[in-house]
Amino acid sequence: MLPLDALYRRQDGVVARAQLVELGVPATEIRRLIRREKLVVVSPGVYVDHTGELTWNQAAWAAVLAVWPAALCHQSAIRAADGPGRRGVEPLLHVAIDRSRSPAPPPGVRLHRLAVLDEKVLWNLSPPRVRVEHALLDVAAESHDELEAISVLADAVQARRTTAERLIATLDDRRRLARRDFLRDVLADVAAGTCSVLEHGYLTRVERPHGLPSAQRQVRASSRGPIFRDVAYPQLATYVELDGRTFHDNARSRDADLERDLDAAVGGGIDVRLGWGQVFRRACSTAHKLGLLLNRRGWDGSTIACPDCAAGSMRYAGVTG
Repeated sequence: MLPLDALYRRQDGVVARAQLVELGVPATEIRRLIRREKLVVVSPGVYVDHTGELTWNQAAWAAVLAVWPAALCHQSAIRAADGPGRRGVEPLLHVAIDRSRSPAPPPGVRLHRLAVLDEKVLWNLSPPRVRVEHALLDVAAESHDELEAISVLADAVQARRTTAERLIATLDDRRRLARRDFLRDVLADVAAGTCSVLEHGYLTRVERPHGLPSAQRQVRASSRGPIFRDVAYPQLATYVELDGRTFHDNARSRDADLERDLDAAVGGGIDVRLGWGQVFRRACSTAHKLGLLLNRRGWDGSTIACPDCAAGSMRYAGVTG
């Protein structure tokens, strides 16, 4: 156990009653410190050494000590990894405990009961937290939809919190994680810098369910180098570029994008760029809009409604006949 002053410094002025007792501080002295507001009660058995509002880090320490042994997890572990420069208010603190325990959490704390907790936690950090790879995978697995899950992982790699390879290695040990196969495909896509997940989403969510014409894929776009079009309707001089690499963007890839657009325009064609939101979150609207565009380019077919197409939703999405 650290000496008292060192303990205060390590824990940002937050301390548990059990720690004070272990250091030999008598109960009478603890009560005296509380009366004199040298210690202020945050939750039963947890104190801070000042009056006034807690910092985020102090609130995180208080949450962890209230159900000790415990560590930050999920969004809170990611927030802690980002460091003190991060701003914004989070409604809940996420704290991990061993799955064999069931303590009552203090207000504002959500508990997550994890297996093999010791193997997932960096206990030496202040406050202790689940390794960022585990935290990111947990948040992605519990996201509202697949686009949000993709964003969690892609944004973390872009911000250099971790790498796709480390996330894949961690995922290989998480056999029961929700969306495991999908997340692995996404991470392979992020690691390789390709759009395979997005291309598959376009085929299975946009093109096939809505009766769009069958497209050609990965068609060479230029004789001057290895530039390919993701989705091509050459008979209609229409091309769809699936822009899933915003987190890999650089001058060379941007130049290749512009070259494709210019080649399409010179040849009388048109390029349409679609991203994750249009494919995974607004697939029905995207399909019907593309159908109208292809009609204007000479397609004599029409899109069909898939089971997910809500009545009237196309009108409100800006699609008109």
